Amino acid sequence: MSAVSATGDRRGTIQSVDRAARILRALGSSPRLGVTEISDRLGIAKATVHGLLRTLEQRELIEQERDSGKYRLGAAMLQLGNSFLDNHELRARSLMWAGSLATRVCEAVRVRVVNGETVLIVHHVFRPDNSLQILEVGASIPWHACALGKAVVAFMPPARRTGLLAADLSPLTGRTMTDPSSLRPALEEIATLGVAVEDQEAVVGEAEIASPVFDHRGDPVGAIGVVGPVERLLPDGPAPTLIAAVREAGRGLSRDMGAGRFAARG
Repeated sequence: MSAVSATGDRRGTIQSVDRAARILRALGSSPRLGVTEISDRLGIAKATVHGLLRTLEQRELIEQERDSGKYRLGAAMLQLGNSFLDNHELRARSLMWAGSLATRVCEAVRVRVVNGETVLIVHHVFRPDNSLQILEVGASIPWHACALGKAVVAFMPPARRTGLLAADLSPLTGRTMTDPSSLRPALEEIATLGVAVEDQEAVVGEAEIASPVFDHRGDPVGAIGVVGPVERLLPDGPAPTLIAAVREAGRGLSRDMGAGRFAARG
């Protein structure tokens, strides 16, 4: 068993499984890595890394490039990812609400869930026009750099929220809010309004408006929101009609998740 380390509290876990999971996460954040790179990055002996890589390769979770000898994620990881999406309740219940919202406001819609210190896109509806767009399902960014992340964190228990505010809050653009003393009141305002607004904190020229989604326990399980050019979404601040549409989508999806009265927050 492993003890507490710089990577977090892993007491009560099986060390080999923990290390294998850390290797997969490392490969997920880099296109390809060699044994030495993984060893140096994770602080695991090269012999141990090599043995774990061979095991993961046999299970087709990773694969080794013939030319470089480096490793990358394998096809089995895609199958696992697809299974995650296919069986994700929030994603399944968001299909109608996200499509309806995109049609109503004529903008792209995303549904995200919190994954550690990031938020992961589990559903993405294109803006209903003929413009070239890229499917972003599976993409993740730090929670503090987007409205969808802030919409969820604003309703988390205080201890969990404090922990996220104490973590590394790196900027993605010059407008990303990274100071906890500024983020705290911003989250309190979101909790009061029930809607989060983000102005070019994740991508220059892009804005996002999001509403939290609650489950049957009243816990925030994700968020739904619209994303588009800042000049369209926030020409002079968010339009009341746009705010209302996003809030209604969040409340409707929350009701479908069994939230009941909790869906009326904000």
